[in-house]
Amino acid sequence: MIRVGLNGYGTIGKRVADAVAAQPDMELVGVTKTSPDYGAETALRRGYDLYAAIDDRAAAFEDAGLETAGTLGNLLDAVDVIVDCTPAGIGERNQPIYAAHDTPAIYQGGEDAAIADASFNARGSGAIDDPDSLRVVSCNTTGLSRLLAPLDEAYGVEKARVTLVRRGGDPSETDRGPINDVVPDPATVPSHHGPDVNTILPDVAVDTAALKAPVTGMHTHSVNVTLEQEPTTVEARELLRAEDRLFLIPERAGIDGAGALKDYAADVGRPRGDLWENCIWEESISVEGRDLYLFQNVHQEADVVPENVDAIRALVTDVTREESVARTNEAIGVGLDSLLSDAGSARDQIVADD
Repeated sequence: MIRVGLNGYGTIGKRVADAVAAQPDMELVGVTKTSPDYGAETALRRGYDLYAAIDDRAAAFEDAGLETAGTLGNLLDAVDVIVDCTPAGIGERNQPIYAAHDTPAIYQGGEDAAIADASFNARGSGAIDDPDSLRVVSCNTTGLSRLLAPLDEAYGVEKARVTLVRRGGDPSETDRGPINDVVPDPATVPSHHGPDVNTILPDVAVDTAALKAPVTGMHTHSVNVTLEQEPTTVEARELLRAEDRLFLIPERAGIDGAGALKDYAADVGRPRGDLWENCIWEESISVEGRDLYLFQNVHQEADVVPENVDAIRALVTDVTREESVARTNEAIGVGLDSLLSDAGSARDQIVADD
């Protein structure tokens, strides 16, 4: 049984905590919070042991009537691996704390790639030899790696060009913007997403440009990939359909954007309306010569969640990548498909145990 601690119970952290707790080969020892807010209450209501992330704030939890099991140091001494889900930049400050406790660590994509021994994506990463730390790449890089890896394996990628329309903030981030604008983010090209993809797929040529829009639902990618070989549109669609962490949205489903996607996810029973898969509009997948085109949406709150679970096994076990992905998918129910797909039937949908 892998003993897992989670430092940072926020947008990503609470989802990773639930996914870890669902794994039959993992034990969620506890989670940390910096203050006794509604997130701390939620963790306790879910039955998770709560730890104070900062030692001198421990008394604040007691004063608020929220029981803690100790501080971050106590958690680190009780686990085999710590998953850092703190805001961007905080992971770097936490790194020496983890090292002092000799605790292997997993970081998120908001940190620089140099923070860990390797960047990680379950679908795209090559072999990683005996790491002491891993960095799960960002939601956008995760989405692009899942898409480009099978295309490169099947047809070869000569050049990928991606325009990202990024959400302005998560639903709970009331201080984020823009409010009524669409702005280049950054104004320079390429954006950081292409180089980040190369930490996973170093041989794939990819250029990215990004815009930030006043929405909270998801990121949208407009993708053009020049392939080395020339598949048919049908062949490209079937290749992508076979990937468990890609969801091809059938045209007849009437899903026209992020709002309908989230509504669909909630209606089919996804916790928090989460979409762990890339969501690709099937009718957008088209091939002209060697150029493939498509639109996909990436749920920034959720798509890295299964990757964190797989990263835990990659860091502290000898379980193969393929076996880990299968275990993760089964435990939380990854592999969304629609009864309205051209195949005529959905993949078996697995509901995680409560």
